[in-house]
Amino acid sequence: MTLDKARRGQKIRIIYLPDDLIRSQVIRFGICEGTVVTCREVLPSGPVVISRNRQEIAIGRNLACLIGVEPLFL
Repeated sequence: MTLDKARRGQKIRIIYLPDDLIRSQVIRFGICEGTVVTCREVLPSGPVVISRNRQEIAIGRNLACLIGVEPLFL
């Protein structure tokens, strides 16, 4: 599953980041493979907003299509 398929309020684990450039950008927010985040909002034809540790980040739809995630059932 990719990040753009996540639903609002869903807890997800990042399992794949497409390349080193993206990896180096999201590590600034404490996000890497294995990190659990919450999907806050999925805007139609717009960004996907995720949060971790009371910090939110909007990820563009084109990039969200490349990030692999798995849903967590808690």
